[in-house]
Amino acid sequence: MNITASVFINDDERGLHNDYEKWLEGIAPEKPYSQYQHNGFEDNADAHLKRTIMGRETVVAITNGDLDFGTWEQIFYFEFDGKRDKRVLIKIIGE
Repeated sequence: MNITASVFINDDERGLHNDYEKWLEGIAPEKPYSQYQHNGFEDNADAHLKRTIMGRETVVAITNGDLDFGTWEQIFYFEFDGKRDKRVLIKIIGE
């Protein structure tokens, strides 16, 4: 629950984690800070843009009481700014 954080599902594989970081940094590099108009108040415009790409929430099916994932899938929380306290909101909808 933060404007610079994402929650998503993907494979839990170190190379993929590194690929995400490089890919996102290529799309929205942190520096130079002056490239973003938002950075007059804070220096985290890149974090806002990265969050927009990655999304803020995910939906997970539960089957017979277990998270219904593929073999390597996990839920990930990715913070792009890291400067504030965070909280997590989990909603369970269904029977």
